[in-house]
Amino acid sequence: MRMIGRPEVRCFFYGERRRKTKGGAKSVLDWSKKQRKKKKKKMNGNKNGGGTGFGGIVGEYIRRHHKHDPKDHQCTSTLVRHIKAPVHLVWSLVRRFDQPQKYKPFVSRCVVQGNLEIGSLREVDVKSGLPATTSTERLELLDDDEHILSIKIIGGDHRLRNYSSIISLHPEIIDGRPGTVVIESFVVDVPEGNTTDETCYFVEALIQCNLKSLCDVSERLAVQDRTEPIDRP
Repeated sequence: MRMIGRPEVRCFFYGERRRKTKGGAKSVLDWSKKQRKKKKKKMNGNKNGGGTGFGGIVGEYIRRHHKHDPKDHQCTSTLVRHIKAPVHLVWSLVRRFDQPQKYKPFVSRCVVQGNLEIGSLREVDVKSGLPATTSTERLELLDDDEHILSIKIIGGDHRLRNYSSIISLHPEIIDGRPGTVVIESFVVDVPEGNTTDETCYFVEALIQCNLKSLCDVSERLAVQDRTEPIDRP
């Protein structure tokens, strides 16, 4: 894979340190550019603060649960993933604010302060290959009834300032079996010297990697549980 040649993009990843990578950051960026081209028309309205960019029930979920108020110096976007596993199983992974490494591939270690209540903090160590080492994050919302988790980054060694995210899970039927639609949205400052698109390229790619891993882990567990097909009349 080829690293994008524009210096401002490299600066977003590495800042003044220009750290070397074994492929983590550049692989994420290259992959993200391809994905963003595919969905550019769909996501454009949402990123610019217009409509959700999604129709039907997914659009309704986004309007109901994913409300951000981005400032002029911020960007926001929403990503969706369909998982062939029931909501309760996927939620058992997502709700673990204390163990994000259960499905997030870039997390190597997590230490939590508090009892998993609103306001609890976690210190996350990031694996090598990305332009970060630590992230301090606060639990903003944990709703076991609606299956919604929200976190805010309040510190750490990275460039994602004032980052806030919401992830919600919703039941659906996929191939006659219980499935889950996962929606994750975020808002974050655009670093000085970078554009909105460059910032979204990076953040969306990280989220997509997390969602893909969540999908893989959840579907593997679903197979082990041998979820039965839903009876149809």
